[in-house]
Amino acid sequence: MIRSELVQKIAEENPTLSPKEVDAIVATFFGEITERLAAGGRVEIRGFGAFSTRARDARTGRNPRTGETVDVEAKRVPYFKPGKEMRAKLNV
Repeated sequence: MIRSELVQKIAEENPTLSPKEVDAIVATFFGEITERLAAGGRVEIRGFGAFSTRARDARTGRNPRTGETVDVEAKRVPYFKPGKEMRAKLNV
C-alpha cells in the first residue's frame, strides 16, 4: 500500500472528512514519527509495533561497479519491531 492508497481508504471510511483533511492527518502522523526518531526517541503504537533507530558503525565498503573500496560513515537507521498482535495475525 502506498500513501495515496492509505489516504483514499481512510477518506472512504470517514465520509465526513475531505481527502485534503485526511492527507493532512496522515502527513502529520508520519511527520511526528519522523521527528521523534530524528530526536533519538522511540514511537510505540500498541497492537501494531514500535519504531526506533539503530546505530551502524563506520565500515569499509566496496563499490560494486568498480570494485574500489569506499569508506562508509557511521549512521543511524530506522528499525521497526512488530507488536504481538501483528505477529499473531501474520503467522496464522
